[in-house]
Amino acid sequence: MCEQATVVVNCCGPYRLYGEPVVKAAIESKTHYVDVSGEPEFMELMQLNYNEQAEDAGVYVISACGFDSIPCDLGVIHLMKNFEGVLNSVESYIMMRVAPEHAAEAARSGVLHYGTWESLVHSLANSHKLKPLREQLYPSRLPSCKPKLCRRWYHRRGGASCLPFLGADESVVHRTQRHLHAAGARPAQLRAYLALPSALHAALLTLGALLLYVLAQWSVTRRLLLDHPRLFSGGMATRRGPAENVMLNTKFEVELVGSGWAAATDADVTEPDKKLVVKVSGSNPGYGATVTALLVSALTILNEQHKMPKSGGVLTTGAAFKDTSIIDVLHENGLKFDIVSDKKD
Repeated sequence: MCEQATVVVNCCGPYRLYGEPVVKAAIESKTHYVDVSGEPEFMELMQLNYNEQAEDAGVYVISACGFDSIPCDLGVIHLMKNFEGVLNSVESYIMMRVAPEHAAEAARSGVLHYGTWESLVHSLANSHKLKPLREQLYPSRLPSCKPKLCRRWYHRRGGASCLPFLGADESVVHRTQRHLHAAGARPAQLRAYLALPSALHAALLTLGALLLYVLAQWSVTRRLLLDHPRLFSGGMATRRGPAENVMLNTKFEVELVGSGWAAATDADVTEPDKKLVVKVSGSNPGYGATVTALLVSALTILNEQHKMPKSGGVLTTGAAFKDTSIIDVLHENGLKFDIVSDKKD
């Protein structure tokens, strides 16, 4: 199959179970590869084991080309290009909402497909493997940037209750910044958050996440999670996935708040004095925006390879596409990238 293609679009997860043979076959066939994985362990393991082989073959292996993590990763790239100064740090806030008239239908059909739930359960079960994997992948640390962007736990912002977002965004953006730093750029720090309607939602999500993490650690309880997704997800995940009306009427926004200095001479010397806010927005994040982002990623390899890193390799979207027109193409196709605030503190 890979030998017949120029770019393989891999939609079959969980990728930690099914992804590696496709990556291996693509590289052996000198075929480019994109997927929608949101699994840090899989993505970082592929970089560790296959980056040199992909470079030797001259192919691009690019994961996280969907809602995880194009809005955040390319949103940070958009901030860097438009900051007009020195960008030090970024805080991202993910907000999702289902139109009120479709809330009852969402409660019946759920909002996540079983495949997403299965990937989440396996990721939690294997989260202990990430630290030693990262020590092999990155034996040296990035230089310390000041002021350091510390993680905030529960906090309020604009009426929303915010918690750390435990998806792939921070992992992907960190890999992008590592790549850019190797080329001489100052790395930007990122902390990702999920914005919820109320403190009650935040409390329930926290308790649910803790229970899910504990149950995912043992094979017997993990099997219960996989056999009964609706029960253990509180109705959010189902085997059939969300209804069409629910998907089409789900909106999302990712606000990326960049902080830094207007003048390069002030970097690391004074407190940051400039902010820039970028908003990435669209609809149907899991099954509409993700499809758009994935296929535009594949088309960008076909049409703009001359603007991508010449070496090939296992890359993030930010590292691979930063000099292409992908953000403009996404914007024209419903995944909007807008600058909503530009001011000095």
